[in-house]
Amino acid sequence: MKTEYFSLSSNPIARIARLLCCAALLFSSASMGAQEEKVSLNFVSADIDEVVKAVSHVTGRNFLIDPRVKGTINIVSSTPVPASLAYDILLSALRLQGFASVESGGITKVMPEADAKLYIGSTNDKRSADDKLVTRVYVLKYESAAQLVPILRPLIAPNNIVTAYPNSNTLVVTDYASNLKRIEQIVESIDQPNAEAPIVIAVKHASAMDLAQTINRLMQEGAPGAGGDSSLRFVLTADARTNSMLLRTDNPARLARVRELAETLDADSAVPGNMHVVYLKNAEATKVAQTLRAVISGDTSALGAAAAPGATAPAAPVGGGMVQADAASNALIITAPEAIYNNLRSVVEMLDVRRAQVFVEALIAEVTADKAAEFGIQWQGLNGINQAGAQVIGGTNFGTAAAGQNIIGTAGNIATVGQGLNVGIARGVMTLPNGTKIINLGMLARALETDANANILSTPNLLTLDNEEAKIIIGQNVPFITGSYAQTGQTATATPFQTIERKDVGLTLRIKPQISQGGAVRLQLYQEVSSVDNTSLNNPAGVVTNKRSLESTVLADEGQIVVLGGMIQDSVSDGESKVPLLGDIPLLGGLFRYSTRHRTKTNLMIFIRPYVLRTALAAQGLTQDRYEYLRGEQQLGQMPSRVLLPDMASPTAPPLNLKLELTAPSSPAAGAH
Repeated sequence: MKTEYFSLSSNPIARIARLLCCAALLFSSASMGAQEEKVSLNFVSADIDEVVKAVSHVTGRNFLIDPRVKGTINIVSSTPVPASLAYDILLSALRLQGFASVESGGITKVMPEADAKLYIGSTNDKRSADDKLVTRVYVLKYESAAQLVPILRPLIAPNNIVTAYPNSNTLVVTDYASNLKRIEQIVESIDQPNAEAPIVIAVKHASAMDLAQTINRLMQEGAPGAGGDSSLRFVLTADARTNSMLLRTDNPARLARVRELAETLDADSAVPGNMHVVYLKNAEATKVAQTLRAVISGDTSALGAAAAPGATAPAAPVGGGMVQADAASNALIITAPEAIYNNLRSVVEMLDVRRAQVFVEALIAEVTADKAAEFGIQWQGLNGINQAGAQVIGGTNFGTAAAGQNIIGTAGNIATVGQGLNVGIARGVMTLPNGTKIINLGMLARALETDANANILSTPNLLTLDNEEAKIIIGQNVPFITGSYAQTGQTATATPFQTIERKDVGLTLRIKPQISQGGAVRLQLYQEVSSVDNTSLNNPAGVVTNKRSLESTVLADEGQIVVLGGMIQDSVSDGESKVPLLGDIPLLGGLFRYSTRHRTKTNLMIFIRPYVLRTALAAQGLTQDRYEYLRGEQQLGQMPSRVLLPDMASPTAPPLNLKLELTAPSSPAAGAH
């Protein structure tokens, strides 16, 4: 082995001489033995170009120097080093000056550090020198790569990069190999599984649903430190599809205890046809039992059979299992092998869920305008009614005496004068041959104009379960005669009787909602507004009802107002009574006519808006809002104070607390009925 010495100073002549000497020594030592030579490197304020040339002679590498690489290097070697380390020493010296090297195609390129990262050929090469720029990709398993970038950025050189690719949760880092070893250790230390990550416990023989309930009761009831100690957080749930349990806890002791209990309880039962009792939380046991029988027997007709309230249908063993419902405790009794029971148990878990509710607001607005006008003049001549012999009487007569439009009826009974302006000429009272006294009314003029407006607004509300029909009726129960019969038999006196059927007349709203995906609500609706026609109360054939009904199926988004339908009706009638020929005379013909006009305009619209209530909190807020509105209306309806009358407070609803409990009435008047 031969030791060579390299020493360069700032004197140009000395540097050239020493370089020639080094070249001669290197040439002479090339033919020596296989044992590696050692060199002693000493460069004081030497140009980078000259140092690179010297290292190139020692290592046999081909260097390509960027024109921007300028400066001097100081390297002091007190003891000789192996020639293979000369390149690594050069890289360290270049790194201190802000330069780096990149190997490509047998050529080592020396360039500024900021540009070197663009020429790196390979990634994840862990055999690179410590002061060599490399790029490595770290695939994270547990932590987020994007959240790790701000932590690593201060640990990497400013000219180098660190970036995250969220799609594959990976980090891409370009830096010196020595620094990347430290970065790798930091990433491995941070990218660790969370202590609270869910753990899957497979259940082989028992039902994961039942096993999870049993262990939850054992581990949570009476557990010490349940008052909020974070070290004792414990969540155990079951996955029916895979028949496994999911455990989440940060307490190792509890984790070991749950595993031990699961292994002990998950034992294969030697007794076939085990009997299990499943208590339902939300669904109705009788209906669920019918569904399960249809599933295990394959008989779909059982789904349509409606069980009587409180009754339980027979549960004969079918398909290897038997299902019986206990309506009193709302529980299912299932007798079946473990495999069949596990399948049924998973079905029960999916059916026994809290059902959403639908609150439906309906608005029925009806605006009616009724206008009528009457004008007419009637004449009458009764002057010779008390004279002997044949006399002539005459006059004009329009309408009926009951309406006050008949001058003869008005003369016989002044009380029949109709509404409006009535102007007449009377000539005393005359006595008819039969003793009846009448007013000698020579002329009667009548004018009447009526204007009636009605604005009716009904807002029925309904709250019902999803897929359950609800109905509200606000009105009267009116009797209708459906038949009559008079039985005489052997008796002379008949015994008549009638058959009567009562029907609801008023406002009726029947609705069946179905919640669709995305919050839309499918509504099957029936809306009816009916009333009794007052003019038909004395009709021998029975009363007549006015009816407006609508039946439809619509789809509305939650909170969306939709119009179901309506009616816009406008009717005009014009009537005229007149004396032939005389009533057609221009101007003067008005003295022999009686004219009427009537116009009726009706606008009826029906709107509806559904709300989906999925939680108890949503129902609570809705109830409190409606309840406070009612109390406000009651308080506005209080009787005003009077000086000569005692104050009497109207009854009002008691306040409603946040737990939806009605408080006791504050005064006897509030609770009076």
